[in-house]
Amino acid sequence: MRIESAFLFDLDGTLVDSVYQHVLAWKEALDAEGIELSVWRIHRKIGMSGGLFTNQLLRETPLEISPELVDRLRERHAASYRRFAGAVRPLPGARELLSWLTDCGIQWAIATSGRMETAAVNLAALDVDIGKTPVVTRDQVKYAKPDPDLFLAAAQRLGISTDTAIVVGDSIWDMLAATRCRALGVGLLSGGYGADELRQAGAFRVYDDPADVLRHIDEVGGRR
Repeated sequence: MRIESAFLFDLDGTLVDSVYQHVLAWKEALDAEGIELSVWRIHRKIGMSGGLFTNQLLRETPLEISPELVDRLRERHAASYRRFAGAVRPLPGARELLSWLTDCGIQWAIATSGRMETAAVNLAALDVDIGKTPVVTRDQVKYAKPDPDLFLAAAQRLGISTDTAIVVGDSIWDMLAATRCRALGVGLLSGGYGADELRQAGAFRVYDDPADVLRHIDEVGGRR
């Protein structure tokens, strides 16, 4: 008897080089509301759900957190991010990795904390057809990372259990969510987190980017 592998991918910083565009978009949104926060603080929270992200950032300011403020920030961020659409590119090896998995008959899906309003930019850059590829966004689950709902929903779309899935992500929030749904986590350095941080959050392997994953695919359950 053989357990068939399946891969669940994060999107920003994992398949597309978009983390710093998100950071700048959040910075613009916060500045527009008169909220002064350092860029490095914003980066450290990229990969969370937008609501949790804004709540955690706003804890570091004396401002009162209201649902209206959170909604305005999300809308401002989405508008700013769409202006960066032309600068968003697939990470090295991303298309090749997805094509390799498809050609080998290995199932894969995408699970992102972003809402479709921003994820659509990244999916277009990656040439992913959402009519053919299972894609789960923040709009489709109750909670996003570090909760496991996104990966659970993606696994369900593939008809598999997360027990047999490989979660590939670039942030500690991806690795924490993978651990919570009992999937194996593979961390990538392409989002700006360090190898030690990713391992401490649960990654059992850490690679540079999707191209590096493809070079070592046999180490993480990929077989022709």
